[in-house]
Amino acid sequence: MMTEIKPLTAEAFAKYGDVIEVDSKEPIGINYGYTERFHDLANIDVTAEGGRAGVSIFRSQPLPMPISIKIMERHPLSSQAFMPLSNEPYLVVVAPAGEFDESRIEVFLAQPGQGVNYAAGTWHHFCLALNKPSNFLVVDRTGKGHNCDEVELKEPKSIFV
Repeated sequence: MMTEIKPLTAEAFAKYGDVIEVDSKEPIGINYGYTERFHDLANIDVTAEGGRAGVSIFRSQPLPMPISIKIMERHPLSSQAFMPLSNEPYLVVVAPAGEFDESRIEVFLAQPGQGVNYAAGTWHHFCLALNKPSNFLVVDRTGKGHNCDEVELKEPKSIFV
């Protein structure tokens, strides 16, 4: 089954979490006017069951085309934010929180400079780099407790970019 790719916008992604970007955000001048701060761009939620924020870098390899979506995951105790460090587009594959329903999977094309913050419990695929290996700055929960569920799709979905 083929899946439609939509542009990543804050409005289209709102039910899954936050789009992290500076477009349309009002900066705050800091550091004596030499720096603009784009403040509080995502709701980072990592403290359930004594968790704390962890900062990592993930390096994602592009998958062969067409991309086959077979597995989805969620983090029930926390949000998970991804900010691309490479100047490459990537795909964001999500489904609503709650009982997994593969018919509700959506695919978004994220542009360089657009990050995502998945709300706690949002189903998502791992990072889908396009074109070449890409690095992502990741802010998520570290600590005790089970914080990753995976489901296998009954019917894999194909994505053609």
